[in-house]
Amino acid sequence: MPDITVVLPSVLQPLAGGQSVLTAPADAAVTVGSVLDAVTADFAILARRLRDETGALRRFVNVYVDGDEVRRLQGMATEVEPGQEVLVIQSVAGG
Repeated sequence: MPDITVVLPSVLQPLAGGQSVLTAPADAAVTVGSVLDAVTADFAILARRLRDETGALRRFVNVYVDGDEVRRLQGMATEVEPGQEVLVIQSVAGG
C-alpha cells in the first residue's frame, strides 16, 4: 500500500524528531487535514506549529499537494491520493 509522504522544511524537522519526511498510511484518498493529523499524532509541538486551535493552517505555513498550494484548492479538505507528496513550507517573516 503506497503511503502519503509529508516533506518538512529544515526549520520544522527538530519538532518531528529530526525527520525530514513523515509518512501517513493511506489505501484511498484522504484529506490534507487527516494526513496532518496522522503525521503529527506523535509530535504535538509540530501540530501546534502547523495549525491553530481551530485546526486551520497557520498564516505562515503553506502546504502543497503535488505542487499545488492547498489554499488555492479546498484547503484542509483538499484530497490527497496514496503515493502523492505533501510539502510543508514555513514562510520566514522578518525585515
